[in-house]
Amino acid sequence: MGAERTDNTSLVPKYSFPETLAEQEAALEANPLLQRLHAYRKRYEGDPHRPIYHYVNPENTLNDPNGLCFWQDRWHLFYQACPPEDPRQHWGHAISDDLIHWQDLPYAIYPNPEERCYSGAALVEEDRVIAIYHGTKVGNMVAVSHDPLLLNWEKLTGAPVIPKASADGSPLPYRVFDPCIWKKGDHYYALSGSTLPHAASGRRTRANFLFRSPNLVDWEYLHPFVEGDRFTLVGDDGACPYFWPIGDRHILLFYSHMSGGRALLGDYEAERDKFVVTSHHVFNFGASEPGGVHAPSATPDGKGGVNVIFNMNPAKPTAGWNQIMTLPRRLTLQGTDKIGRDTLLVEPAGNIESLRSEHRQITDMTLPANQEIVLGSIRGNAIELIAEIETNDAPMVELNVLRSPGKEEYTRIAFYRERGFRDWERFEGAQQARLTAATSSRSATGSSSFPVYDPQGLSVAATDGLITIDSAYASLAPDVLSRAPETGPVFIERDEPLRLRVFVDRSVVEVFVNSRQCVAMRVYPEREDSVGVSLRSQGQDARVVSLEAWQMKNIYA
Repeated sequence: MGAERTDNTSLVPKYSFPETLAEQEAALEANPLLQRLHAYRKRYEGDPHRPIYHYVNPENTLNDPNGLCFWQDRWHLFYQACPPEDPRQHWGHAISDDLIHWQDLPYAIYPNPEERCYSGAALVEEDRVIAIYHGTKVGNMVAVSHDPLLLNWEKLTGAPVIPKASADGSPLPYRVFDPCIWKKGDHYYALSGSTLPHAASGRRTRANFLFRSPNLVDWEYLHPFVEGDRFTLVGDDGACPYFWPIGDRHILLFYSHMSGGRALLGDYEAERDKFVVTSHHVFNFGASEPGGVHAPSATPDGKGGVNVIFNMNPAKPTAGWNQIMTLPRRLTLQGTDKIGRDTLLVEPAGNIESLRSEHRQITDMTLPANQEIVLGSIRGNAIELIAEIETNDAPMVELNVLRSPGKEEYTRIAFYRERGFRDWERFEGAQQARLTAATSSRSATGSSSFPVYDPQGLSVAATDGLITIDSAYASLAPDVLSRAPETGPVFIERDEPLRLRVFVDRSVVEVFVNSRQCVAMRVYPEREDSVGVSLRSQGQDARVVSLEAWQMKNIYA
C-alpha cells in the first residue's frame, strides 16, 4: 500500500500540546486554531435560527456525533466536523462539566491515511481513551490518547487495523463500516455496522459484525453479533452502533439510513459472544431529513443508565453553519411490564436546570372544549415548559409554541389519548384478567354468563397514545422544507396525567412525554413575534394542573 498510497494530509493547521492540564490550558489560551474557532462562532451570534443552548459546532458544518465519553471529570463530545479549508470529515471536539455547557477544543483526529474520519466510538480505560472509527476507503482505524483534555491522538500502526479489503483481493465474510468497542476479560471487542442480504426481497438489512483483539492491532473476525432481531426492517442498516450495559440488560443503539435512530434491548450471552434481542425502541418516527433526528453517540452514565446525544438535520439553508445536536438524553430501564417487555425511560440528561431564569407558573386552569387559550404571560423562543394536564375524556390536547399573535406561524404539539397502536399481548393479558375475575364471580353467584369481550376495556387496556410535533404552519419562509408530523407512541395509564417537558430553542423543539418517549424536530419561524404559547382541548374539557415556564440562558454567552 505504501508506494500507491494517496496523501490525504489535512489542510487544517494541527498542533501538539503539553501533557499536563495546567500547561494544556495555557497553550489553548494562545492557540491560533482555537482562537479562529471562537471568532467564527461569534459571527453567528445574531442568527435568529441558531440555537443558544443546544450544541452547535463553531465553524462550518457537522455530521454524526462520535465517541461520547467521560474522562478525568469531563464529558467529551466528538463529531464529524468539516473545516472550511478542507471540508472532509475530521473529528471535532468539545468538553463539558455537565453535558450542557460545552467548551470548544481544536480538532482531535485528522484524516490520513484514510480519506475521511467517519463515525466511531470511544472506550475509557484507567490510563487512556481508545477511539475506534471508520476511515473511508481503507477500513477501521484505532487511535489512543492519554492526556488530560484528549488533545493529542496517536493512530496505532498508522494504518487500518481492520482493513476494508483482504490483502489478496478475496471476498470477506463481513463488511467494514462504523465501529464501536468494549473490553471483556483480556480482549477487546469491536462491532462494525453494516448490512446482510435479505434473500426474499433482494434488498439488505441491518447487520453488525463482531471482531476480537488482544492488543487493538490484531483483530480476528468472529461472526454476526445479533440474534432474534425481529424489529428492524428490510432496508435498514446498522450504522453508528453503540453497545453498552443498561440496568441488568444490554442495549445496542444504531442508525439506519432508511428509518433513523433505533435501539435493540436484550441479553449479552458472553460465552457465545452473542446479543439476544428481546425488545426495541425507536428514536425517529419519520425521515431523518429534512429537520429530523439523525445518528446517536452513547456512553454509560456511571449509574446503570446510558447517556445519548443525536445530531439533527436542517430543514432550511443556513449559510456558514449546518446541523445541531439534540439535548443529551438519559436512557434507563424500569424493569419489565406485566407481560415481560423492557420499559425504557427517556429523560433529559445533564444539568439543564442551570440554564433556567425568569420563572412563570400557571396552576389549576380549565381548558374549555374546542377553545384555544393563549397564555399571555408565557412566551419566548428559547424556553423550557413543564406541563401536567388531566386530559379527562378529551381525545386530543394540544400545546402550541412559537406562535405569532395572529397564528400565521405556530408549531403544534399534540397528544392523542388511546389513538395509537393496539398491543395484542397487552390486550390478551387484560382479557385474561377479566376472564379470571368473571369466572370467580360466576362461581360465587352460580351464574353462567360473563363478558368475554369488552370494547371499553379493550381500549383502556391495550391502546397506546400518540405524541406529535407538526411543523406544517411553523414558518412562512419560502426556503423551509416541509415534512410530515413526527408522531410517536407513548403508553399512559387511564388515570395517569399527561406530563410534558418541552424545550424550545430558536429552530429546534424537543418534547419529552411522561419520561417514556421523546420526539424532536427542526422548525424555522420567520416572524420576530412568533414567540407565543397556547393550549387547546378537543371535544371535552381538560385541566391544567400546572404549567411552568423558564427563559433559557445562552451557553455561549
